[in-house]
Amino acid sequence: MSSIASSQSRTRSSGRRLGLWACLALASLTLSSRAISQQASLFVVTPIAEKRIATLPPGPLFWRIENFPSIVDAQRVEGPTALVVESAGRFWMFTLGPAGGSSRGGTMVAEVGPITQVQAPQYLLRISQAVGPPGSMTPVHTHPGSEAIYVVAGESTHRTPHGIDRVGAGQSMAGHGAYMPMQLSSTGATDLLSLVSFVVDATRPFTSPATMP
Repeated sequence: MSSIASSQSRTRSSGRRLGLWACLALASLTLSSRAISQQASLFVVTPIAEKRIATLPPGPLFWRIENFPSIVDAQRVEGPTALVVESAGRFWMFTLGPAGGSSRGGTMVAEVGPITQVQAPQYLLRISQAVGPPGSMTPVHTHPGSEAIYVVAGESTHRTPHGIDRVGAGQSMAGHGAYMPMQLSSTGATDLLSLVSFVVDATRPFTSPATMP
């Protein structure tokens, strides 16, 4: 009887340990999920300008980024594939077109490209502002087209199945093509502020959840 009781005691003890480990694992998973959710909620991407166009300019395309003395100065020379925005106390114009262009009254900031070609019945051009404290990140997602980035402050890291790219303040990157799983994060010592330019299929959802292979 003592042997049976001892065995039952060990079984109950083992069960309690397994139950404890299961509870700890569940708590850890819950905390991890909450941390990921919190990181995602801190990384905010806001559209600040957009327009729809029926066709794209021919040939390899680049985003030309220029600063202007005022929003009015930029709007005076805004073309059909240009978007004018105000961010970080500066006035910006993003123009989609061939390399080597310039706009009257503008100061060149960067020329980003060539961007990945997009085929669609209608196109959406959009500029978004991405902000987030160090450590914040987006969920893994895709877009139905290409994106490019210019970092105003901080550092932006892009993770895709092809690897990791880091873009610091004053730098730019021609991003990835349609439906590429990606995750953006703020990895600098200061808060991230970046301007992201998109050329996407206007007939498709702009953003879709994804998983990283």
